[in-house]
This record gives sequence, C-alpha cells and structure tokens, in this order.
Amino acid sequence: MGDTIIRLDHITKIYKLYQRPQDRFKETFSLTHKKYSKDFYALRDISFAIERGESVGFVGKNGSGKSTLLKILTGVLSETSGNKAIHGKISALLELGAGFNMEFTGLENIYLNGTIMNIPREEMEKKLDDIIRFADIGDFIYQPVKTYSSGMFVRLAFAVAIHVDPEILIVDEALAVGDTRFQLKCMDKFMEFMNAGKTILFVSHDINMIKRFCKRVIWINEGELVLDGETDSVTDKYNDFLKSGLSLTEYQKMTQIEEMEEKGEEVEEEEREEELLDFKEEQEEQIENQVTKEVTNAENGIAEINKIRMFQKDGTEITQISQGEDVILEISYTVYEEQIEEPVLGIAIRSIDHTYICGLNTLLDGQIISWKKGKNTIKLVYERFNLTGGNYYLDAALFDRTATVHFDYQSQVKKFFVKMDYIAEGVVVLNHHWEQVK
Repeated sequence: MGDTIIRLDHITKIYKLYQRPQDRFKETFSLTHKKYSKDFYALRDISFAIERGESVGFVGKNGSGKSTLLKILTGVLSETSGNKAIHGKISALLELGAGFNMEFTGLENIYLNGTIMNIPREEMEKKLDDIIRFADIGDFIYQPVKTYSSGMFVRLAFAVAIHVDPEILIVDEALAVGDTRFQLKCMDKFMEFMNAGKTILFVSHDINMIKRFCKRVIWINEGELVLDGETDSVTDKYNDFLKSGLSLTEYQKMTQIEEMEEKGEEVEEEEREEELLDFKEEQEEQIENQVTKEVTNAENGIAEINKIRMFQKDGTEITQISQGEDVILEISYTVYEEQIEEPVLGIAIRSIDHTYICGLNTLLDGQIISWKKGKNTIKLVYERFNLTGGNYYLDAALFDRTATVHFDYQSQVKKFFVKMDYIAEGVVVLNHHWEQVK
C-alpha cells in the first residue's frame, strides 16, 4: 500500500502495582534493588501498521488495553518498551474536556486547547466561528465553563476536538454525546472526515457500528493482539468468543478442535468430548443477558413510529404466522421534521428470551424511505418466514443516515407467534432437500 501513517513495533506498557504506599518508597531507595512491586502488563508486544486513509476498528472487553493503546498513540501515555512512528496530526475524542480549565471561559478554553495541540493562535482564530457555531451554546461561550451544564460542556469539548483539521482521528465511544440533534451534527462531521479520506481509529462496544464504519478490525485481549484482519471475519469471531463465556485460551482451543474436525484431521476422542461438553454447558448457562432497550417516544420532535401491522399475502391481518408462509409488515410512522438526509428504518426480530434473531434496515438494503411531513407507511416482505415455532417480538427504530442516532426506538412494538409442525429443530428452518447417493 506504501503510505504508512502509523506504525507500532513491539509496544509494551507495564504498570508497577504495590500492595502498600510505602513499598513504592522502599523500592525507589533500596540499596539492594529489591523489588516490592508486581508488574502488570497493560499491553504486551503489540505490532501493527495502518495506512493513510484506513478506517480501523478496535474491539476487546473492558480492561483489554484498547484505551491504553490509544493514549500511547496520542502521547498521553508513554510506552515501556517498543517503538512507534506517527506521520500526521492527531485529534482524539477520548476524554472530552481533558485539558479544559474550569475557571476559564469557553472562549479562553478554545485558545488553550489550541496551545496544547501546538496550533498557533492565528490559526485558531480562523476556526473560532466554526467551533462556536457547532457547539451552539450561545452567550455561555463567554462564561466560565464551571457554570456549564454537562451537556454544554461536552458540546464545546467535541466542537473543539473536531475542528483542528487532523490527519488522524481517534474516537473512543465518544460519538453519542449531547442531545439527538447534536448527535446528528457529530455523525455528519464524522462522515465528512471519512469521505475526506482521513485515517480513523474507532473504538466501540457496538459491533454493528464497527461494521458500518470500518474495513479492518484489530482485536485486543488482556493486552495482547489476538486478530487483525477484515471486519466481518474478526468481529464474528469476537462475538462468538463473547457468547461462549470461555477464556480466550479455552475458546482458541475449542476453535482449533473444530477446525481440525472440519479438515478431517483426527482428534483424541476424550479431549474432544471434554471440550465440547464444557463448551455446551457454558452456552446453556449463558442465556444472553441482553437488556431490552427502553421505548423512546420521539421527545426530540423529529419522527416517531406509530404502529406495525402484520398481513398474509392475500391481505388478511394476522398475529400468528404459519411457518413457511410469506409475511408482510406494514410500518406506519410520523415525520415532524423533514430536513433529515437519508433517514433509516430498522426492524429487528427477537425471541421471547431476547435473543437477537435478525436485524434488517433500509441502509443495508439500499432502500430509500419516504420522509414527507405527517404520516408515512412502508411495507417489509418476508418471503417464506422460516423461523421455528414459538413466541417472538419486533423492535423498530428510525435512525439518522448512518443508522447510529435513533429518533425513535420502540421495543417489543409487535408480538407474534409462529405456528409450526415438528419438521425441524433450532431457530430457523433452512431451505433444503435430500439426495440419496448411489
């Protein structure tokens, strides 16, 4: 690719942990160099390169080392060992408001942040009007930030962070700040950065968000790089790891056994049965603890979902589905504000225990939805509804053009039952047939 903007070679970050405060003093002044601390590896031998213009996602459980890594990239932390090379100005949305002086006015803090980032005052003056307009906090810009509400504070901090024209933007769970309208402005600016070919490093626990914005993903676990590759492949494996409830070592061993079996390689029967049994028990113990989102009733005044009705192909309205038949959903929604670009409608099916079965949205399907002021209706057709029998429900949401900021999210907006003869087991009946080999 040839235009490497970030390169890390064998980066390690070690923290010294002391049982008692006085142990730090003892270790510092010990004549025999006796060690009173225990080494904690926040990062261990991390190496990768990122090309200019790439959008790279970072995934990993809390405490895996993602934020430590990003802070090393921004210079907030120093590595214990290893080398890094960064060719470009970085702006980081890590801890919004870091570097703000609470006694200074908003205006003074804008210039202060420019100084911290080595941006001349003359250049910050050119950006000043855009920053103030984006933050949209009115005359509070002339008041000390200690008088700000939390919402005003993050608006100003975000506005400053994204108006320094960086070549590298680092985002750590910081896009969903402020109210809905401000989130829309944030997402528009984020998309503007992507379309301009900026290099973006993106950390989020929302895997779907990672899939939307990133072509490549790096998975970090307990300070070590596990996988670095194409987004869908890495995130699917990461999701499987989370759902398994196993340690990474156990999960990798389990995956290795499955891969060996797929290749027809021989696996010791005792080892295979033990691993599979442990894996199955862990799966059964972990009925997914997904917290159902609360209903938001469009208090932002942009749009709301009114109702979902369910029909057979002949137009008969139903609440019970016969497995295998065509099903038509009719979704009605009301638009209060028309000035929204490329809005998105999403429908998710969940089982009665909240397991996520299938999520569809108009962004992924390339479908443009009507957005005229007042009542609108759209239909979604499921051809051969092949879920197995049982109770299910629908979630529905209206989003911005990135399917990230929701104007209205209705949980369990429609419940239904699938009636099925005993023709298969599991979650879905896949289209199939049998052929006898002679």
